[in-house]
Amino acid sequence: MRYSILGVGLLMAASVVHAEDKPILTVMTYDSFVSDWGPGPAVEDAFEGFCECDLNFVAAGDGAALLARVKLEGARSEADVVLGLDTNLTAEAVETGLFAAHDMAKAALDLPVDWTDQTFLPYDWGYFAFVHNADMADVPGDMKALGSSDTKIIIQDPRSSTPGLGLLMWVKAAYGDDASAVWEALADNVVTVTPGWSEAYGLFLEGEADMVLSYTTSPAYHLIAEEDDTKKAALFSEGHYMQVEVGGILKSSDQPALAEAFLSFMVTDGFQSIIPTTNWMYPAAVPEAGLPDGFETLIQPEKPLLFSPEEAQAIRASALDEWLNALSK
Repeated sequence: MRYSILGVGLLMAASVVHAEDKPILTVMTYDSFVSDWGPGPAVEDAFEGFCECDLNFVAAGDGAALLARVKLEGARSEADVVLGLDTNLTAEAVETGLFAAHDMAKAALDLPVDWTDQTFLPYDWGYFAFVHNADMADVPGDMKALGSSDTKIIIQDPRSSTPGLGLLMWVKAAYGDDASAVWEALADNVVTVTPGWSEAYGLFLEGEADMVLSYTTSPAYHLIAEEDDTKKAALFSEGHYMQVEVGGILKSSDQPALAEAFLSFMVTDGFQSIIPTTNWMYPAAVPEAGLPDGFETLIQPEKPLLFSPEEAQAIRASALDEWLNALSK
């Protein structure tokens, strides 16, 4: 199924390829995706090997900053594809009217949730978690225990970062009307709030805090890439909030067929096999070779938490107010 989808996409792409000069596909994404250690370089090589085009990545900060930039640029954006929004943002993105529908209804996905969105297509997913050193004593087992402890944490700003926004949704999904009280207890634990994930994780590795908001899959990076088993993700009893990251095509794209081909490629082995050991997330369509050795050591949340895109949009403003009020005291 994946290869038949790719074939259709590549035939579409071929219609825009000129003999004299290659078309350019511009993909706007978050900073870590295009870093030397991220998926970007390998994805670029793999897609250009099929499409007879130039794939141009444009970095726009962290995930939540992508939507702000898209809204600011509107139909003037030079991007063809936006890669890195998640389901906490997709309802708002659809309301802008800037995104086109895709034709990937038969994509062979392997997600913990059903996928019916006709505007956005997922490329990876994971669970948010607090990562800590394996020798840490008295690791908190839930948000309330974390808030009542002396544990120092680093988190990301929900206005610019999808992990930061995911933490707001996590607290709200787990505690509902008690979310404000949970944030008031957590406020003293917060050492700093960073614009994005990269800054936060870097500060944690430098020893600036006991725990950092990241993913259950983050320890796999240290284990596989560094042969280092000293990082763990804390398993929280109230459950862990999911993130599903997606790609979407802008209506203003001057390469719509090539953009559709990129989304087709996104759910094939050529893209999905790159994700586990570069973006350190679960692939949206498990590669034929399966997951790399080391992923079996990761914690497995027993209570997956996830708002629908519409629910996330509806509670986002109030959840942000709760967070701002707690941290400003």
